[in-house]
Parts: sequence; structure tokens; C-alpha cells
Amino acid sequence: MINELIKNDNEINYIFDDIKKLIINSRNKVYQTVNTEMLNLYWNIGKAIMEMQQGDERASYGDAVLERLAQRLTAEFGKGFSKRNLERMRKFYVCFPITTTVSSQLSWSHYLELIKIDEEPKRNFYIKETINSKWSVRELQRQRDSLLYERLTLSADKEKILELAEKGQVLKTNKDLVKDPFVLEFLDIKENTGYLESDLEKNIIEHLKEFLLELGKGFSYVGNLTLEEDHFYPDLVFYNRLLRCFVIIDLKIGKVSHQDIGQMQMYVNYYDREIKQNDENPTVGILLSTNKNETVVKYTLPKDNKTIFSSEYKLHMPTEQELIIAVEEEKKNFELNEEN
Repeated sequence: MINELIKNDNEINYIFDDIKKLIINSRNKVYQTVNTEMLNLYWNIGKAIMEMQQGDERASYGDAVLERLAQRLTAEFGKGFSKRNLERMRKFYVCFPITTTVSSQLSWSHYLELIKIDEEPKRNFYIKETINSKWSVRELQRQRDSLLYERLTLSADKEKILELAEKGQVLKTNKDLVKDPFVLEFLDIKENTGYLESDLEKNIIEHLKEFLLELGKGFSYVGNLTLEEDHFYPDLVFYNRLLRCFVIIDLKIGKVSHQDIGQMQMYVNYYDREIKQNDENPTVGILLSTNKNETVVKYTLPKDNKTIFSSEYKLHMPTEQELIIAVEEEKKNFELNEEN
């Protein structure tokens, strides 16, 4: 009797899982269809509004017309057609005047965030990254607010910036793994307080999902490795499946020193000799600090260094002014490197 009940339960479980997959697949198809139709509707409404207002230089008159139109549409079809929403639909059409550039892989909520970005190259970058990385609306907001595009273009040439707009972030070299700065506002640690490196590491582990998002594409968390003989251990170890290499991140408060660089070199050497497989690429080390101390890094590491990098982190969202200052510093450093 018991065996018969177990057999029946197993059969029910099997059928349940099968039906569950059918329901989920069907719902996803319905969602995609509804989403596509919604985007088409809002795009066409935006187009109709633009055509109605084309050549009308009297802004106040146009606003009055839009207000009356919103009232009639709301009375006829209910919520969703307020003056503000009609303005959004108009902006949607303005940003994407060619209907084929509207992707049904993104929701209307995604597009409400994207149309806030006026510069077309930047907007294209976030479209590509949202699709490629499957960002939620909240993740898109966070990456835009943390000025990801600006951080990636700080020291990029024109060709690289164009590639970002056309393809999103592409990892070709080890240096592409490094943002400057990394933004860790999600840790909710106040700057200029007495936090320790161990506190920083513990907090990152507790917010690992957000930290992986900030690191970028292809990262998975490995853990850390203790070299027990000398009590040295790297703070965080990751693997990047796109570049097929281990990435060791060492957290520092204050300036990076030549001792920090030497320690990181030891970690990288250990992983290359003891951990990585023959078909994997050399291990990358990133010293993440509040002051990357580029001069010390430059003269401690060989000229052809391609595996150890220094970058800064911020515990708050950077302002555009801060990034402008960072750009100027990057230019000065580049000029000094060229002279030497």
C-alpha cells in the first residue's frame, strides 16, 4: 500500500513538473505578446501626437491640447492616458523614431528609464547592456545612476566609445575588467568612518549579488584562499568565464603601497602555478582601494604588465563633477606616462 502511494506521488510529481513548465512557457509567450503590442501602441500614440503638434511653436497651446486629449482618453479608456503618460509616449517616439529599433525584449518600464537619457550613444549603450545582461528595471536605474557609461569611457578612445554605443561593454583584454572607480554605495558604509578592511570584505559578501552586478559581465564568486604558512590570504576570488581567468580582488583602505603590490603578485603567481588549468588564461589581480597611488603601481610593476591593476572604490554614487576631475587626472597621468 505504501509503495503504491509512493509510486502515485512520483507520477503526480512528474506530471506536475511537466504541466508547470507548460504553464510558465505559455505565460511567458502571453507576456511577450502583450508587451510587444503595448510598445507598438505607445509608439504609435507618440507618433500621432508628434504629427499633431508638428510645426506648432506655441508650447502653451500644445500643452492645453494634450491636457484635453488626456481627459477624453481617460474618460473613454480609463487610467494610463494621463497628460504625463502621453508626454512619455511622445518622448518614446522622439527617442526611437524608427519602429524597428524598439526591442520587445525590454518592457515599457525599461523604456521609461531609457528615454530619460538624452544622448543617443549613451542610451544605445544602456539598451545593449540591459538586453545582454538581462537587467531588471531596478538594475538599469542603478547602473545609470552610478554613471557606468561615463566610468567606462573615462580613458577610452573614440573607437572604444563607439563600440560601447554599438555593442555595449565588450571584454577583450584584462584591462576591460577594471572600472575606475568601482561604486559600492549598496554596502551602506559611511565614508570617513573607522571601518576596517575586514568589515568591507564581510559587507561585500553579504551583498554579493550587488557586487557581482558592479563587477560586470561573466563573473562568478569562487571564495578566498588562505596561504596558511604565512597567514596571507586574498580578500575575494572570482572567475570570469568570458576571459577564462581567475580574478583576485584585494581590498585596501588608504593608499596602495609597493608591499600591497608585491603581495598581490604573490597571489597571482600562486593561482597561476597551483590553481589555474593549462587551457585557462593568466590570473588577474585588482587592488581596490580608496587611493590607487598610480605612481607606485607604475614603478613597481614592469612596463608590459597586463595582469595586475589598481583601481579606486567609492562608497557613494559619484557626481558628474567628480568624474570630470577623474578625467583630468587620467589625462595628466597619461601625459606623464608618455613623457617617460
